[in-house]
Amino acid sequence: MRILVSNDDGYFAPGIAALVRALEEVAEIVVVAPERNRSGASNSLTLDRPLVLKKAANGFYFVNGTPTDCVHLAVTGMLNPLPDMIVSGINLGANMGDDTIYSGTVAAATEGFLLGIPSLAISLTSFEGRHFATAGRVARELVDRFVRNPIREPVLLNVNVPDRPYEDLKGCEVTRLGKRHKAEPVVPMQSPRNETVYWVGAAGAAQDAGPGTDFHAVEDGAVSVTPLQIDLTHVAQMSTLRHWMQ
Repeated sequence: MRILVSNDDGYFAPGIAALVRALEEVAEIVVVAPERNRSGASNSLTLDRPLVLKKAANGFYFVNGTPTDCVHLAVTGMLNPLPDMIVSGINLGANMGDDTIYSGTVAAATEGFLLGIPSLAISLTSFEGRHFATAGRVARELVDRFVRNPIREPVLLNVNVPDRPYEDLKGCEVTRLGKRHKAEPVVPMQSPRNETVYWVGAAGAAQDAGPGTDFHAVEDGAVSVTPLQIDLTHVAQMSTLRHWMQ
């Protein structure tokens, strides 16, 4: 079993080190991750400059690009043989609901999925980062399950793990994405050069967070496992659009 590990917090992040420690017990691990924090990079590819691949002292490879760049470079130009699975994380902070649109953690896994490789995105659902080992153990269990009983179709799983001891988890739930309220407004500030600069505001609170959603599972202390797809076609609106265009 060969696993490509990436993330969006950078190759030096504690989450990726915890993920490697957990997975190297069951697989050969190759790490290719961004050289710096690229949270919120989504599925962006770098097309306006070349990418540089370097190797850190701990054996991790890092790239001067986005999470998507890292996986794309590794799969299409670096690794032979190709990995059996891609695991992205462990992200510091949840990636639930609308977060998945912006998440670089999810984007790294998505790139693997688009390239035909089963992929998981693993996030720890707080910014305190007290229990990376819990998320690492969950990731290893999911990989073990996949090895024992592979899913016979393309798979992209978004996994959110409560930041608590493993023994305190309330199991795993298969969920759908919830939805947040509209994001908070941007925050204007004055720079030292007396220019007005803006910080992107905080994400909105959970709006659709009822039973069956990722928000609800995590709030109850369970691991949320959400299968994702890439087809953005609004099928139900196609007939309306055809009528509108006549």
